[in-house]
Amino acid sequence: MPNQSDVLIIGAGVIGCALGLELAGRGFRVTQVDKLAEAGLGSTSNSCAIVRAHYSTYMGVALAYECFHYWQDWANYAGDHDERGRARFVNCGSVLIKSPGHKWEQIARLYNEVGVPHEHWTPAQLRERLPIMNTQAFYPPARPEDPEFWREPSGELLGAIFTPGAGYVTDPALAAHNLQRAAEARGVRYRFNTAVTAIRQAGGRVQGVTLASGEQLDAPIVVNVAGPHSFIINRLAGVEAGMAIKTRALRHEVHLVPAPAGFDFEHAGTHVSDGDTGIYMRPEAGNTILVGSGDPACDPKEWVDDPDHFDRQVSEAQWKAQVYRLAKRLPTLGIPNEKKGLVDLYDVADDWIPIYDKSDLAGFYLAVGTSGNQFKNAGPVGHLLAELIERCEAGHDHDAQPLTVTGRYTGLRLDLGAFSRRRAVNRNSSFTVSG
Repeated sequence: MPNQSDVLIIGAGVIGCALGLELAGRGFRVTQVDKLAEAGLGSTSNSCAIVRAHYSTYMGVALAYECFHYWQDWANYAGDHDERGRARFVNCGSVLIKSPGHKWEQIARLYNEVGVPHEHWTPAQLRERLPIMNTQAFYPPARPEDPEFWREPSGELLGAIFTPGAGYVTDPALAAHNLQRAAEARGVRYRFNTAVTAIRQAGGRVQGVTLASGEQLDAPIVVNVAGPHSFIINRLAGVEAGMAIKTRALRHEVHLVPAPAGFDFEHAGTHVSDGDTGIYMRPEAGNTILVGSGDPACDPKEWVDDPDHFDRQVSEAQWKAQVYRLAKRLPTLGIPNEKKGLVDLYDVADDWIPIYDKSDLAGFYLAVGTSGNQFKNAGPVGHLLAELIERCEAGHDHDAQPLTVTGRYTGLRLDLGAFSRRRAVNRNSSFTVSG
């Protein structure tokens, strides 16, 4: 029947679409619903889509390294089903500045454990690759209204770690659309402009959802991949009480500025994660630079209770903070008169590590707390969640014995216990994102 499926996925961002593709490939009848008009139009569309591996936990690094291979093999993974063309991965590499703002020594150790190819650069090597870069040290990050922002540098940076397999995706919404078309080719049905207002359940198991129109969609398996709306869906399902780690929506800004004159940052630049000044940057079309906050302590956090209503205008104070910090690192940067940027919401877990798990409601699964840093991981996360759903529905007790899954490309053992809803706050987390 048209209103019955094996799995119903709430959310058609890049991760939800990757999961639909994986489940359909395993023979599940999948329906995917989203309150917006197309796949990837929510927080996915405004992601900086950075593909990098520097995380402060083993599983964070291992999962991100697995994702490198999905993007490098995107043509085979997503196929050639999309009339709009294929999303492009720009393999420009990623620079991690060695500073107290990142646990870079821990990250270097994890790179060695996981097997991530990387190079240690001296300040001179960093300037050779990016001659527009100032390698003085400014830590700790400050805001321009703070007199500390204007103090003299404290010395020189220790250098950087470069990962050559990293980069960014030029059009994140197109990547989600690629996955939608590939999933449709496997039989996935999409319902857009469709808001979920209730999670129906009986006898301790999910039964399906009710839509704003009053229509009911039936499925014995429902997956919450609703991005910044995930906490609302969890409350509808009544599963928050069983979650030691919860999620909230966080407003974030990313700004766009012209690259320094005389340097082709679009083609010769890299992604740079700069904990010394509290920013990250990556190349963008038109020889411009996207710059975002690495969430240093000096930057206020704006939590949003209603993800359908928040201020989408670039703020003067945050624009100035991020662009002025960028000018410290790139001293020939011209400060533009016009403020340009993107404003959207991140779906943030308490320790900034996502939740990929079952819930206390049988048949109701979670892929939440993902915004800001998990765009890159859509492919492997789709694989992990499909494995989790298959195993749990076959009787595996994931809470008692957390599932491990072998990475499709790397062969790494990926322990889903690291992403449990019942975990304690992971104090090894950096509590930051990089777009």
